Formats: sequence, structure tokens, C-alpha cells
Amino acid sequence: MIRVVAISGSPSASSRTLRLVRHFAASLTTEGIDVTHIDVRELPAEDLVFARASSPALAGPFAAIASAAGIVVGTPTYKAAYSGVLKTFLDLLPARAFAGKAVFPLMTGGTPAHALALDYALRPVLVALGSRAVCSGLFVLDQQIGIKDDDTLLLDGELEQQLTACSRAFLEILRGPVPGR
Repeated sequence: MIRVVAISGSPSASSRTLRLVRHFAASLTTEGIDVTHIDVRELPAEDLVFARASSPALAGPFAAIASAAGIVVGTPTYKAAYSGVLKTFLDLLPARAFAGKAVFPLMTGGTPAHALALDYALRPVLVALGSRAVCSGLFVLDQQIGIKDDDTLLLDGELEQQLTACSRAFLEILRGPVPGR
């Protein structure tokens, strides 16, 4: 079975990004992919801030990443880059933690002016971690994501179509041949 780790890098408890990452992960699950979710916000802040990579609390997330074929990385945009909490987590990963893995970046932001953060801020760190394929990813405007009174995610039609296309493309990469094998 193909394993994917979905990393949510939002510091907010009521995050649209977190909900969007879970929605995307659910679409992979319906296709038979085994998805493990890491909400970086729930990891011990002291371990992240003081760079305690050997912390027992981080062993599970690190092992999940090591055994995954693919990684979904979701983050809100802050100051034209990814979140600080995601940065501290990614900094603790081994140098080639994403080697041999396909990675799908997913960013949310309040304005189209931040769309370049995906390519100029997030993608370089994903490549530096050794990914075999960083998908084109998706930048989503906050206004495309709504939350109903019952806490259900509400996506506009265009976004739903984009997510479906991205999910299919990511699945193709995951199920395709791995270079070097």
C-alpha cells in the first residue's frame, strides 16, 4: 500500500489550511492511499523551538515521513513565505528526509500577490530535503474556502475542480515508476 504523510503547518486551531489539507488527504484515502496526518501545531513547541530532533515526541512523525512514498505539505502564507511553525519542523528533519518521495505543496493566502510564495519560498526547501518530484502544487485564496456553521469545509466550485485535478496528478506520480529503481 502506498503511504502518504500530510503535514499541516498552520499555528491556528481554526485553520482553513488544516481543513484543506485534511480534505485533500481524504481524497487520497478514497483512492486507496494510506494517509498519516501531522499537525505541526500539536507537536511540543519546546522541541521545535529548541531544535530537539531526538525528542521522543518527534520520533513518530519522523518515522511516518521516512516510510512514506509521498508528502503533502500545507501552510498558510505569512510575510510572503510559509509559516514559522512549519519552518521549525522542516529544519529538524534529516537533510534528505524527502529523498525518493513525491511532494505536493499546498498554500493558502489572503491575496493573489502571495501566490509566488509557493515557488520562491516553499518549493526550495522541499527540493533541499531531497524530493524526487515536487508537484506544481496549489495556491488557494482564503476567500475560496468557507466554513459552515457545523464546521464543515465549503469550497468554491473552481477550487474543488483544481483539487480534483491536483489529486489525480499526485496519484499518477505516486503510482508511477520511481527513478533509479
